[in-house]
Amino acid sequence: MNKLIIILFSILLLVGCRNKHNQNKRIVIAEVGHIVLYYDEMPKLIQRGINEADSVALFQNYINKWAKRQLLLQKAEENLSPALKDEITKQLEETRSNLVIYQYQRQMILEKLDTILTETELENYYAANENSFVLTSNIVKALFIKIPLETPDLNKIRILARSNDHNDFQQLESYCYQFAEKFDDFNEEWVPMDKLSVELPQNIENEEYFLKRNTFFETSDSSSEYLVSIRDFRLRSSLAPFEYVKDDIKRIIWNTRRFEFIQSLENGIYNDALKDNSFKIY
Repeated sequence: MNKLIIILFSILLLVGCRNKHNQNKRIVIAEVGHIVLYYDEMPKLIQRGINEADSVALFQNYINKWAKRQLLLQKAEENLSPALKDEITKQLEETRSNLVIYQYQRQMILEKLDTILTETELENYYAANENSFVLTSNIVKALFIKIPLETPDLNKIRILARSNDHNDFQQLESYCYQFAEKFDDFNEEWVPMDKLSVELPQNIENEEYFLKRNTFFETSDSSSEYLVSIRDFRLRSSLAPFEYVKDDIKRIIWNTRRFEFIQSLENGIYNDALKDNSFKIY
């Protein structure tokens, strides 16, 4: 048994029972040049139910990969041209600068940026920018039911699905929870027509014609009945309903505020530097 395996076996036996006297003593596992790998830097490789031989193999594999990477890194550092080393240093400095600036901006945004958006503000933005909210697809508010052909009282379900009465809808829900393969009103929200049509057994060739002609649609395949109740619709190229683009408006306004806040932050720091002469142009 080689030296490495002996060391690893010793670690496996001792790591779980260190006392307070030696808890802070770091165990050296491997060394490449001046770079040292300590046991506490290694990932948790020991798993329940794994035998000691497999545990040692996992350790050896990790150590070998670590050593190869360190050796390759050292060889690269020895052989890279000075120009490439300078380029790497510049890239590292640029990356560090970007990360520090990003984290500072993020901290200032969390501390100082007003993120509250009122309904009036959203509606005003919508009204002032209607041309930005033209639909590129047909959308619907609809009820969809897929139910087995042998379902009892199927005709009653058809009648309830056509109704807009709240009590009828509750009764319909009760039936569908018992028998339906799928029952969805899409949370009473606007959804793209594609999301509804994909549920049907055949394609809808002309969505605009379909929506204009149908408030209730029924079809079937060999095992199921498909019922669609169209409660409302909007066609592509028309103005999107406010509710449909409300979340988009929130993101637009928030991103605008964020951009303006960062610009103001940068300009404020710049102007302060000019005032206290910590920034000079020669």
